[in-house]
Amino acid sequence: MIAPGAAIVGKSLRTYYAPGRATALDAFFARFVRAGDVAFDIGAHVGDRTASFRRLGARAVAVEPQPPLARALRLIFGRDPGVVRVAALVGAAPGQAMLRLNTQNPTVATASADFIAAAAGAEGWEGQAWDSAITLPVTTLDALIADHGDPAFIKIDVEGYEAVVLSGLTRAVPALSFEFTTIQRDVAAQCLDRLAALGPYRFNACLGEEHRFVLVDPVDARAMAAWIAGLPHAANSGDVYAALDEAVLRV
Repeated sequence: MIAPGAAIVGKSLRTYYAPGRATALDAFFARFVRAGDVAFDIGAHVGDRTASFRRLGARAVAVEPQPPLARALRLIFGRDPGVVRVAALVGAAPGQAMLRLNTQNPTVATASADFIAAAAGAEGWEGQAWDSAITLPVTTLDALIADHGDPAFIKIDVEGYEAVVLSGLTRAVPALSFEFTTIQRDVAAQCLDRLAALGPYRFNACLGEEHRFVLVDPVDARAMAAWIAGLPHAANSGDVYAALDEAVLRV
């Protein structure tokens, strides 16, 4: 296994902990997370969302399977009893799975072979190479809930594996987000179908790394799927937010 080097991890730390970013994150996530809540950060990377959840007074469960990033999380949060660190993949059922690593860009490590196939030759994804792999334990959202309590919010960012992660959740939670990409709009549609089956969710979205809703009013799963389907390829990625209380999804 070839792991991302210290310089690559350092670049992520500088990016995701850039000055002013914490204020924007906290202002956005305060609509979902309050003091005393539990929040899950699935695909925690270097933990900027975990840090926001903690600043808002929530207990955080940070799930990050990549060893160098798990070490970074230990250095950042190891003395914080309000953060539980889990070095595993999250999937449909307990077991094991292979995580494919992009050692030059660890933000796109994935357990989805379909994601890698979709990125191959796609505009905007030139030069990406998944050049190593590691086999890791798999847990589920249901198991994390059983171990750590009911989350007020779940953030899911797992590069094309989002629908598999959601298949391991069997009951509605108050709110969550999942990443989508324009190279795999079908995965977003699967996520929306799964959430619609779990509860009366409403949806809004943010593009890229912006923390600003693009729709004035939340919509249902069908309308959100249509909005994603209509995006230009260059939009690249974003996050869909789902909530049982649509008030938290209004601009």
